[in-house]
Amino acid sequence: VCLGFGPLMVLPRLACLLVLQSPVFTKQPGSIVFPVDSQENNRDVVFSCEAQGSPSPLYRWKLNGTAITPKSGSHYSLSGGNLRISHLNKDQDAGTYQCLASNSFGTIVSREASLTFAYLGNFKTHRRNSVSVREGQGVVLLCGPPSHSGDLTFSWIFNEYPSFVKQDTRRFISQETGNLYIAKVEPSDVGNYTCVVTNTVTKTRVQGPPTPLVLRSDGIMGEYEPKIEVQFPEIVHVAKGLTVKLECFALGNPVPSINWSRVDGIPFSRKVDVRKASGVLEIPYFQQEDAGTYECVAENSRGKNTVKGKLSFYAPPHLIEKPEDVQKPIDDSLVWECKATGKPKPSYRWMKNGENLESLEERIQVANGALSISRLTLSDIGMYQCVAGNKHGEVYSNAELRVIAVAPDFSQNQLRSPTMVKEGGDVLIECRPKMSPWGVISWRKGSEALRESHRVSILDNGNLRIQNSTRPDAGLYTCVARNQFGVASSSGTLMVKEPTIITTAPSTLDVTVGESIVLPCQVTHDPSLKLVFTWFFNEQLIHFGDHGGYFEKVGGHSAGDIMIRNIQLRHAGKYTCAVQTKVDSISIAADLVVRGPPGPPTSIHVEEISDTTASLSWRPGPDNHSPITTYTIQARTPFSLGWQAVTTVPEVVGGRSLTATVIDLSPWVEYEFRVLASNAIGTGEPSKPSKQARTKETSPKVTPANVSGGGGSRSELVITWEPVPEELQNGGGFGYVVAFRPSGATGWMQAAVPSSEASKYVFKNESIQPFSPFQVKVGVYNNEGEGPFGPVITIYSAEEEPGRAPTRIRAKSLSASEIEVSWKALPWNTSKRRVLGYELRYWEKREKEEAASVQRTVGNQTSAIIRGVRGSNTYYVTVRAYNTAGAGPPSVTVNVTTKKPPPSQPPVKVMWNTLNSKIILNWEQVKALENESEVTGYKVRNRPSVMETNTTTVELSLPMNEEYFIQIKPFGEGGEGSSSRQITIPRIPGNSTTEHKHPPSGLIRSIHLGFRGRRTSNVGKQSH
Repeated sequence: VCLGFGPLMVLPRLACLLVLQSPVFTKQPGSIVFPVDSQENNRDVVFSCEAQGSPSPLYRWKLNGTAITPKSGSHYSLSGGNLRISHLNKDQDAGTYQCLASNSFGTIVSREASLTFAYLGNFKTHRRNSVSVREGQGVVLLCGPPSHSGDLTFSWIFNEYPSFVKQDTRRFISQETGNLYIAKVEPSDVGNYTCVVTNTVTKTRVQGPPTPLVLRSDGIMGEYEPKIEVQFPEIVHVAKGLTVKLECFALGNPVPSINWSRVDGIPFSRKVDVRKASGVLEIPYFQQEDAGTYECVAENSRGKNTVKGKLSFYAPPHLIEKPEDVQKPIDDSLVWECKATGKPKPSYRWMKNGENLESLEERIQVANGALSISRLTLSDIGMYQCVAGNKHGEVYSNAELRVIAVAPDFSQNQLRSPTMVKEGGDVLIECRPKMSPWGVISWRKGSEALRESHRVSILDNGNLRIQNSTRPDAGLYTCVARNQFGVASSSGTLMVKEPTIITTAPSTLDVTVGESIVLPCQVTHDPSLKLVFTWFFNEQLIHFGDHGGYFEKVGGHSAGDIMIRNIQLRHAGKYTCAVQTKVDSISIAADLVVRGPPGPPTSIHVEEISDTTASLSWRPGPDNHSPITTYTIQARTPFSLGWQAVTTVPEVVGGRSLTATVIDLSPWVEYEFRVLASNAIGTGEPSKPSKQARTKETSPKVTPANVSGGGGSRSELVITWEPVPEELQNGGGFGYVVAFRPSGATGWMQAAVPSSEASKYVFKNESIQPFSPFQVKVGVYNNEGEGPFGPVITIYSAEEEPGRAPTRIRAKSLSASEIEVSWKALPWNTSKRRVLGYELRYWEKREKEEAASVQRTVGNQTSAIIRGVRGSNTYYVTVRAYNTAGAGPPSVTVNVTTKKPPPSQPPVKVMWNTLNSKIILNWEQVKALENESEVTGYKVRNRPSVMETNTTTVELSLPMNEEYFIQIKPFGEGGEGSSSRQITIPRIPGNSTTEHKHPPSGLIRSIHLGFRGRRTSNVGKQSH
């Protein structure tokens, strides 16, 4: 937007300095209801009006279509666009106001806003006549409100304030007329009635003169049918979204009831409020579906009466399509659409610069809200407004028309230079000058006018098209534009380039899973152009670096080769190499076939199943471009470790077979099956498992393992076995049959054990002799019948515990922690009271025998050592013989006192000296404590040998080239005491007699226990 005084006029070239804008309302006036107060006549009102625009808009106002001219001393004044009216006069100032905003682009008019005055006059003061009625008769008391403006509400005072009449089924106050209706007068109704009128705008209230109501004395009114006195109009127009109230009330004896309904039978929605007590039907937020005919029925025992009325829906106009600002070249055409909704259907009128647009010229037409102007001239410039209206209101929309007349100008749209095209290609050189009106376009090549041909043509829009370009087409091209206001030109260079050609032929490539392959994309091209290679896989762009690192570019400058590493089946498909330069783009595709192990078979079904076989069927999965050669079947049960291969018929299932029979199954076991396909490349993934299928039952075939027994209580034969696993039971109701007989007998006794988990049977009979041999066999059965018996074995009945106690019991303390016990053995296995070993029971003197510890021997031993006892303690010991039946009677009890504990102090101040190949150890005598046994000697351990001595000095041979580890431990009759810390003798290299360099005193090194030597003097003494 540019230099000038309004919309764009005739400008040879636009010089833009500031942004200009047509007027647009930002605030429009609204209607005002002014409450008149008789005591204050000097109040004023303000109508708001504000618009944006550049230059800033100027404002004017109209009242009832006539211009208002605020003058000094006038009660009209302007502040910006706002109109202030002072010293209001309801006779002069009431009416319709509109604001007009103008700048150099034109004028717009605001919506209409009304100013009305609300007031409430006083009742006439003369007294009202009394109303005389019979009891039971209906009556209407008239209110007759005074002169007023604005909405009113009505109430009635009974006798005196604040006793107001309450509305019910018998009494009703119409808010339309103010009248009070009493359907049936009762004696309690006698009194004075005063109508109270309130203006909802001014909030003022006035009371009318009282009306006396008296009863006549000439009798009581008999019953009569309802007479509707309050009824609504035949047609009520209701605006969308408003609340409508319908009144209906009847006089009658008995008091009539009031009921509402829709004539069309549609039930009321939940929003409808039916106040039966006060005869009001209220419909809030009125919508199109609420329109219709409504019926009020007044009914009593004498009859009924009805009244009907129609609610008609209306809506003020609402714009749904508005004209937009346009900028048109001179001589062009304009069509503006303007559409609005509303009921009744809106009519349309157009305004230009605040005045109604008259179609005085044939080129200006208004039809159905649309404005069309042909052959635009500069006089058509301005602000236009579409006004849509019906009897319920009007809406305005604004639009600006600018008409432009401009000489040709290329400043914003120079010819593109250089323009490049490949040899043999087509090119379009655009020529888009700015000019109005549109003029004539011509072209030059170099300095000469361009000649058109079958290849070279100038299009209607001025652009230049060259088809099948050749090298001679290159050069400088100039577009020349002319109209009545001037001429201008723009030039650009056309360059013809060598086309790009892909030299790689389309192909189909065949690879195996896991291999790598290079997809070639070789090209020849114009060396001055940069190549861009793009690859697509199944029409999707390949992002190198993604896809798990499978794709890698390996091509050079003129090649776009890519490598696919470690190819997977999912990489099979169509690969497209697209090559692009500034002048052309071409592509080539290659199909990649990936061969791999077959995919998993599908639809695995168990067609038939017996006790040991199952017939399977399946469908083949994809062979992944290598024919399926064999199928492998696997099975799984709740008892197997994962999937196991099974035996089939045929033994080898060929690649064309889709059925097989699995054999050697276990009866009465739930199986799942799966199938794997193989081809020349490998074995593929397994199929999904089949549904579980259970083999049929059959009699059992496997007998229990490890049948044995023996032991138990007197007169018992105990038989044990390992239960048969569930997968070998062959059916439900599995159990065991135990058969047994005394050795030498002919007949078998049998017992059924009806539990598959049982592992023991006990036969008890007082006639069974101890340790008698029985022949025993265990068989099996299930619901299908009996199975075989296992082999016959010999089991002995329960034996008796030994009947005699050992004799010659001796107990001797070996040390503080050991006791040796000896006895005379009983006869061994010579009767039915076998001796399997001996049981030693021992306890401290301060304990009870029940707390005794037990140690058993096995076999025909006659002595044992009890270890882990405490020193200096007295122990009691008994010995018993035992066998499977238990322990026999105890021997006599002997006692023994353990020796004192060994010394607890380790040897200290251990010193060592080396001389030639020997080591001499010295240590301090260990002294036993009062409660410890005396030290009788020491054990010197130099791994792995042990040397004993009763002195505190010892001489040992020293090994060459080895470290020496020594420990010293005292001992006495109580056992071995605490050991010294380990002594480490460093490695002595070579022959000490020739290499020793210390003085001949012999005292070469000395240490304290456990620490490495530290040099302290020239004679080589070391201490630890």
